[in-house]
Amino acid sequence: MQCDEFETEDIKEEMLLDVCSLVFGYTSSNILTDVSISTNGGEFIALMGPNGSGKTTLMRCINKILDIKGGSVIIDGNDIKGLSRDGMSRICTTVPAEIPSDFSLTTKDFVTLGRSPYITSWWWESEEDMAIVEKTMWDFGILHYSERKLHELSSGERARALLAKGVVQKPKLMMVDEPSAHLDIKYKVQVMEMLKGLSRSGLTVIMASHDLNLVTRYCDKVMLLSEGKIIKFGTPNEVVTKESIKEVYHIDIKVIYDEGVPYIIPNAPSADEEEFRVEL
Repeated sequence: MQCDEFETEDIKEEMLLDVCSLVFGYTSSNILTDVSISTNGGEFIALMGPNGSGKTTLMRCINKILDIKGGSVIIDGNDIKGLSRDGMSRICTTVPAEIPSDFSLTTKDFVTLGRSPYITSWWWESEEDMAIVEKTMWDFGILHYSERKLHELSSGERARALLAKGVVQKPKLMMVDEPSAHLDIKYKVQVMEMLKGLSRSGLTVIMASHDLNLVTRYCDKVMLLSEGKIIKFGTPNEVVTKESIKEVYHIDIKVIYDEGVPYIIPNAPSADEEEFRVEL
């Protein structure tokens, strides 16, 4: 399967997402503070930062799972505060890191769930819905698994099913949470190629990830978060530096370049760094 085989609705290279001065917190203390981000159609953006930095929370604010305390989120010219659940689902989809192990649906039934925002009658999917589902499953190489239960699929196959479910929703913005977390290197690359292909077809992809070297290889822009604040936002070359990684992750690294792409190699900790010391 080639990346350019994916088909999405035409999206112009103009602003699709505008997050302005977003604030969120569960109690009196804030988890996200004054977060602002603007993206164009067809960009592939990574959210990076340590555990607890606010990556998943930011995604849940953008897709309206969480109600923000301050600021605004505008998607395709729509303030999400005024969108219904179905209205939101038609422009934004969320792809979780994993499918629950007790999900007993067939692969085809699971992917078809992505068409639910478009169901307008008491009857289930139309011929058009099924054509979209089957075409997308073919694009993702899982059509021949249609009748197989989700728990019978490999991790790589489930990852493709998750992405296919998101694509049949026909969104303009896809939020992806740790898509390669449980995959071996072959399937990590495969999933990243798919996401890159989707962005090149016009879909804006925002992905939370811990995999720095895959991010620098595939993403157009990187947002580096720490303690709910943006430390840096820009191209991989602008964001992934020795100084910024030291500031956020508190480790020393080497940065090497291959065809202009930065990759990081962690330095071994010094003998006096207590947090890394293990006594047996």
